[in-house]
Amino acid sequence: MEPPPPVIVLVRPQLGQNIGKAARAMLNFGLTELRLVAPRDGWPNPEAGPAASGADIVLERAQLFDTVAEAVADCSLVLASTVRRRELVIPVVGPEEMAVRIGSNPGRSAILFGPERSGLATEEAAQAHAIVTVPINPEFGSVNLAQAVILLAYEWSRSQRLAQPTAREAEPPAAHGEVDGLIGQLEGALNSAGYFHPPERTQATRNTIRTIFTKTGWSSREIKAVRGILRALSSPRIRPDGCE
Repeated sequence: MEPPPPVIVLVRPQLGQNIGKAARAMLNFGLTELRLVAPRDGWPNPEAGPAASGADIVLERAQLFDTVAEAVADCSLVLASTVRRRELVIPVVGPEEMAVRIGSNPGRSAILFGPERSGLATEEAAQAHAIVTVPINPEFGSVNLAQAVILLAYEWSRSQRLAQPTAREAEPPAAHGEVDGLIGQLEGALNSAGYFHPPERTQATRNTIRTIFTKTGWSSREIKAVRGILRALSSPRIRPDGCE
């Protein structure tokens, strides 16, 4: 059974025209599942339809989410199309390796694209298992949203024709929502223990924790086991005489 095509997630897109152009780029290479995270001008957007040039099926099926975490909760592989981030210790791959990873992932995969002007925020990129970068002219690295989508959609489409079947993991990887639940539980326990200090370093520490846990390829069984361990460590111990 072939893995499902990747989901395209546009994070905080600014212009309806660019959403439509991205939808057109997707359908050119057989991708139809578009997810939008907090588009600046709301959704639906009347400017998206004409720009899509007939890719209406993509726009009609587009789903709206408030956060990146919600948009990728059912995905076990998340890739962020952005520049390398020095503050994030996560793998950086090219388009070809991206396509291989998607082709060998039995679960849902998602590719994140940031807003036109600023790209993905560090906290958003930190939710990915890897960053995808495209080798372009270092003296002129300006790529618009639709161009970025079409580059990676093409590479995925090309891999579908050329890639050979790969061995599958004995256990499928956990969905992103399960990993997110584990991270939230761990952060809650650490916060109660006063771990996040000094306050100005809290977000950076949270980003580091997230990258540690999103790049390990947990299975659902492993997630449940670790969450059970955290519950046991966080709960007061009851002695046989009934005292804590």
